[in-house]
Amino acid sequence: MSELKPPMEPFRIKMVEPLRSTTRRERETLLKQAGFNPFGIPAEKVTIDLLTDSGTSAMSDDQWAGIMTGDESYAGARSFFHLEEAVRSVFGFRHVIPTHQGRAAERVLFGSVLKKGDSVPSNIHFDTTRANIEVLEAKAEDLAAAPAYDPDSDAPFKGDMDTSKLRKFLERKGKDKVPLVMMTVTNNSGGGQPVSLRNIKETSEVCARFGVPFFLDACRFAENAWFIKKREKGYAKKSVLEIAQEMFSYADGATMSGKKDALVNIGGFVTLDDDALAEKVKNLLIISEGFPTYGGLAGRDLEAMARGLKEALDEDYLEHRTAQVAYLGGLLAEAGVPVLKPFGGHAVYLLADRFLPHIRRAQYPGWALTVALYREYGIRAVEIGGVMFGQKTGKGKAETYPELELVRLAVPRRVYTASHLRYVAEALVELHKNRDKVRGLRIVRESPFLRHFTARLEEV
Repeated sequence: MSELKPPMEPFRIKMVEPLRSTTRRERETLLKQAGFNPFGIPAEKVTIDLLTDSGTSAMSDDQWAGIMTGDESYAGARSFFHLEEAVRSVFGFRHVIPTHQGRAAERVLFGSVLKKGDSVPSNIHFDTTRANIEVLEAKAEDLAAAPAYDPDSDAPFKGDMDTSKLRKFLERKGKDKVPLVMMTVTNNSGGGQPVSLRNIKETSEVCARFGVPFFLDACRFAENAWFIKKREKGYAKKSVLEIAQEMFSYADGATMSGKKDALVNIGGFVTLDDDALAEKVKNLLIISEGFPTYGGLAGRDLEAMARGLKEALDEDYLEHRTAQVAYLGGLLAEAGVPVLKPFGGHAVYLLADRFLPHIRRAQYPGWALTVALYREYGIRAVEIGGVMFGQKTGKGKAETYPELELVRLAVPRRVYTASHLRYVAEALVELHKNRDKVRGLRIVRESPFLRHFTARLEEV
């Protein structure tokens, strides 16, 4: 294997959790029981879990201390005001509305502004964002800049919105049919790629010209700000906090899954300035999540999220975080495993259609790769391709597939060491050598929304 140097962790390990090993025979049985769906595998039967970076990170000693002092009052809990202060100090918006996670934040926001036939443009919507739009019979439009769809491009900000396409889209649709524009930072479906501050500003200007509110999906805002500091001219001497504050200064509001860049296991929020919209969001929140000062969370969760937001902006942490992902990506690229470049902030993305060229899109090569990776090595990853984003245009019609067929190796924050990642790399290199043995799949049962969570498949 490579002599690439792994980054040193900027923390000490205070508590350990044992990893469980399984046999190949056990994993084969588990896959069949789960309908060849990695989401259905019990976590204790997974050796290295790269399914998601959402809610899977390790909290700090300070966060755990905050959990012990969390205020569990139903209304007006002290811990809510700590969260409110933390969010305002970074995001700058007056209203802070907690939810139990990011998709709940999307739900109460979209439920307050969308009607049947509306459209929401984005650089690229992720799965829950798209589903929360489509369940309201609105349309999620992806308007990413061209480099997003070129896996070999080394463009530093492949997450950018195509502002020319956005302008033309708004001219065609009009503000009455576009209640808001959403931009995700970093761009998860596009390979965890960052968005430049220049593009955020330009997108904001286009939205302002048409009178359309501009929101950020801020799940990984700290990682995005770090890439701006490292890659965008004029920001090298700015702090990550200053860059984040400038990012949000161009927006009208944001949704947040605290399970990413707030370093917590549960939690999220909506934050914005518009008083009337905030009232609508709070009313919907009360029906579905809880009172506006707890939003479906315990006081201890609010407290942990308040502290985690500040920790996520620590530059030593961010340097290690992004270097760890780059280390895994570098090991794979060096060995000839097809990966999307450049490496993003939270995950390495495998180019599944190149990894398994013998499997047709209709047999879901990305999904097949996740099945093989678990079966052979006990590693769980997630497909971001034909199963997650494929769509049937009508009864009896052919399925359409997204432009990229990816498998995401999402690295939980502060959880795995370099030796764990080296094991993952060694496993994938070996699997790539034996890739001709991997079989495609077909779906035998699916739900109308977010089918990848519960679908059952069989090998063909």
